[in-house]
Amino acid sequence: MLKGQLGFLNKYFNVIAVSGSGTDLTEVAEREGVLTHTIDMQRSISPFKDIVSLVKLFSFFKKEKPQIVHSITPKAGLLSMLAAKLAGVPIRMHTFTGLIFPTRTGLMQKILIQMDRLLCACATHIYPEGNGVKQDLITYKITNKPLKVIGNGNINGIDVVHFSANAVSLQQKQELKADLDIKNNDFVFVFIGRLVADKGINELVKAFSRFQTGKLLLVGPLETALDPLSDKTLAAISSDKNIISVGFQKDIRPYLAISNVLVFPSYREGFPNVPMQAGCFNLPSIVTDINGCNEIIKNELNGLIIPVKDDAALHNAMTWLFEDEELYQKLKGNARQMIVDRFEQTHLWALLLQEYQELLTKDAPIS
Repeated sequence: MLKGQLGFLNKYFNVIAVSGSGTDLTEVAEREGVLTHTIDMQRSISPFKDIVSLVKLFSFFKKEKPQIVHSITPKAGLLSMLAAKLAGVPIRMHTFTGLIFPTRTGLMQKILIQMDRLLCACATHIYPEGNGVKQDLITYKITNKPLKVIGNGNINGIDVVHFSANAVSLQQKQELKADLDIKNNDFVFVFIGRLVADKGINELVKAFSRFQTGKLLLVGPLETALDPLSDKTLAAISSDKNIISVGFQKDIRPYLAISNVLVFPSYREGFPNVPMQAGCFNLPSIVTDINGCNEIIKNELNGLIIPVKDDAALHNAMTWLFEDEELYQKLKGNARQMIVDRFEQTHLWALLLQEYQELLTKDAPIS
């Protein structure tokens, strides 16, 4: 999520990255050149383990005495902000990358709302990742504190050099197409992300199954434990020769390079990276009308926006881009520049650095 950002900030501050144990944290240390510290934190609600994590975070903050603690994800945010407040850390920043409670109901929604309210009460500064997230925080009365979106939104911006059509050679594309049995004249719709119901995969497979031509390329891990796909969807993925599922891929660029349109029918997001990455490869995107997606994609300019959970609307949008060459070329022609202009990575880093420096020059209240 923060590739490059921690290394950039480490030029100006002594950065310590705190996260759960594993190869990912080791990779962060090597790639970013920052110190790391391991404290395991459960993503789900787990009272005993959460208390253990809270105590470890408190002890770590008391020992290190940081001027700033900046948290990102929901559970880590709650624990980090509470521990930092108890430890007397003066500047406690939290970025909301996405909200879970708007898609929940009943008791679980109430619990999640109270958790986010407690998080905000412990934080001194709160940053929604995008304007949609900001509006949800206001609508649900999560906090009365000021809410600031950095730049045009997103947590880390987009590396427009790394994500560029020039980064994938013609030979790479030809070899990948041959491996996947994709012909040069095939129109390829691509989805990138976890293959779960919450990402709209059931609707996507249903919408695509009505096509008589083209390919659907699914790039991402199939998760069966939480939020699994329907049996009908799983059967279609395994039996339809025009649906190609390649699992998790560390480098998604070659798959974007051989595709024509990104389809991203997710139910909820904070501010997703995939539509920006696809745009940098000149791909129009079909996205749902949700937070983040409707800030990255402008309808009929660099993509199409459809309602959530509407397979008919999704099929119509896919058909429209497949059949209307003029519209497709217009959206394709706008796609990359609209990302570069608004979300280029180093510009966002500079704004974040400025935010840190401004906070450090002020007397941040401990409240």
